Amino acid sequence: MARRIDVTGTGGVRLAAWEFADPPKADPPQQPGEPRTDAESGAPGVLLLHGLMGRASHWAATARWLAGRHRAVALDQRGHGQSDKPAPAAYTREAYVGDAEAAVEQLGLGPVLLVGHAMGALTAWQLAAKRPDLVRGLIICDMRASALGAASQREWTNWFRSWPLPFASLADVRAWFGEDDPWVERPNPARGAFYAEVMHECQDGWRPIFEPEQMLSSREAWVYDAHWEELAQVRCPALVVRGLDGELGRAEAQEMVRVLPRGAYAEVPDAGHLAHYDHPESWRAAVEPFLGQVLTG
Repeated sequence: MARRIDVTGTGGVRLAAWEFADPPKADPPQQPGEPRTDAESGAPGVLLLHGLMGRASHWAATARWLAGRHRAVALDQRGHGQSDKPAPAAYTREAYVGDAEAAVEQLGLGPVLLVGHAMGALTAWQLAAKRPDLVRGLIICDMRASALGAASQREWTNWFRSWPLPFASLADVRAWFGEDDPWVERPNPARGAFYAEVMHECQDGWRPIFEPEQMLSSREAWVYDAHWEELAQVRCPALVVRGLDGELGRAEAQEMVRVLPRGAYAEVPDAGHLAHYDHPESWRAAVEPFLGQVLTG
């Protein structure tokens, strides 16, 4: 099971963090509400950051096997999951990075291993560049450092408009995102399940738990810029991971590894953008050697 812990993010935004497994025992016992620190428990802290439109539960498989030896916490980022959903102007890069920083500090996870997917990976490496004292290691899953540009943002805007909302049932959600969505090259049941997790039932049917306008605002904050400079400022060990059919190409991934001062590279075979979600065993095999080095070294 996952235990919810509230975190106060940038600008007072309430964030839902989810700790998997029981928190490590500490001696002496803490006062009620007092955050448990990594140093007290002896268990290395891990913060998992989902991508755009994701939620903490998308990390459940990863968090559960990590929880056997580490303190694994997944964060619902602002506008996502059960965290607050402020106005579109609040979805800046600084706000997202500040939220992750607040989670590490308020939950006592530092020095933390940051594991991020897509937009969450960008947040992770920007935090690692900003606060090297808080971060012991970094895993980047399928996120590009290059600018994607205005055409990409227009494509996403049109894609949101194509969603046949509301969906009549979760089965319809799974079918559309797994098969009928024009962005799907071939049937992908895991993709359908991924999007089913971010829907909730409304009076007229099933709709996303996020506002598409807020997702576009979040994306607008990073899609027009390249992020190589911040990548070069990451001083901790960092692993760049890509699915062979993902959005991050091999050449760009290897250039990211070259730019990172202590970079390494891994691939998840037979996986796409959602490698950690639809191929959890292969994902674990790809990242576990790095985890062993960073969290026990």
